[in-house]
Amino acid sequence: MEAVSYRRTNCRLCGSSFLTEVLKLEPTPPANAFVSKAQLNQPQPIFPLEVFFCEECFHLQLLDVINPGVLFKNYVYVTGTSKVFVNHFEDYVAFVVGEYGPESGSLVIDIGSNDGTFLKAFSKAGFRVLGVDPACDIVAQANADGIETIAGFFSTDLAGSIRSKFGKASVISANNVFAHIDDLSGVLDGVRDLLVHDGIFVCEVSYLVDVIEQTLFDTIYHEHLAYHSVRPLIPFMKSHGMELIGATRSDTHGGSLRLVAQKAGGARAISSSVGKLVELEKKMGLDTIKTYLEFGKRIERLKVEFWDLLKRKKTEGCSIAAFGAPAKATTLMYHFRIGEDIIDFIVDDSPLKQGLYSPGMHIPVVSSKVMYEKKPDYVVILAWNFAVPIMEKHRAFAESGGQFIVPLPTLEIY
Repeated sequence: MEAVSYRRTNCRLCGSSFLTEVLKLEPTPPANAFVSKAQLNQPQPIFPLEVFFCEECFHLQLLDVINPGVLFKNYVYVTGTSKVFVNHFEDYVAFVVGEYGPESGSLVIDIGSNDGTFLKAFSKAGFRVLGVDPACDIVAQANADGIETIAGFFSTDLAGSIRSKFGKASVISANNVFAHIDDLSGVLDGVRDLLVHDGIFVCEVSYLVDVIEQTLFDTIYHEHLAYHSVRPLIPFMKSHGMELIGATRSDTHGGSLRLVAQKAGGARAISSSVGKLVELEKKMGLDTIKTYLEFGKRIERLKVEFWDLLKRKKTEGCSIAAFGAPAKATTLMYHFRIGEDIIDFIVDDSPLKQGLYSPGMHIPVVSSKVMYEKKPDYVVILAWNFAVPIMEKHRAFAESGGQFIVPLPTLEIY
């Protein structure tokens, strides 16, 4: 039987064993391990959430790895429930087509394709598309929606099978999954072998600069094994026959990094954007342990501030609910010790999560109509990166006297 988790002893980018623990958060269950009512009496295992700094290439990462089959085969997050992300992906496709000009009708492959939202935009733009994702139910839905998707984890072996059946790809993407993969070397080798000679690899990841600048510690959870910055990725790409040619920032997920790579020695020039972000990272001290120790101190100050606010409101007799059950909420609730004694219920727009209970804390997840029926005094927006559209959509809640609390990047009451 395959182990549920293991701890690696070297950096997943450069292989160095010179690793230093720089942040220790409260252990949690897997961030998307929602349970049914029938499972409430079953104990959920928790795993260490400790962050390590590589002193050779400066990569920040988790070393405790949960079996990806446990994390992703019964995944409950779907991209298409967020209009914000649907629009973002449509703009993203326009960027790829406009900037890099892949041949019309050529193959586009998305690693970690989820419900196929990204590929739908490529399909509309006239490309052949293929998804790869391990979440069986979501894959079945994507196929039913007309987006051909393979159920499985991308690897060099799977890349070979795809190449034999579908041919090579002009574009391979891996959005919000490049941080989820322990064997990044194997995946990048598969990508290189599956690209046409002038093809590109594009991905978006949460950007370490934004995590540190805005104290976005709740983006640290077991699915996110890597906390990416540009500087360590340049030699990593090079060691696998790839070349980083573009790196730009976007505001998705509180701050993301869009990376573009080609095969080493490709015709495209390296954008000045790469060097500019490397300089920014140096200026911020992402290559020093001190930066991360100070990050930890800021988290603890925020914890005290947030805890004091919620306890004061409960003491005053106020009722408190939450909005959004993203993976990041598990880290925030565990590290700030906010459980069912504080939060009565969690609203989430995803039908896949409604009727379930939050990981470990076992707070019920319900539809937004419950918020209007029970009328809590305060609603903490755990999906803080969507705070503005959530508050706009539920203006009626505020107009009826309810107030929203946004915990990050700064604690605010609306």
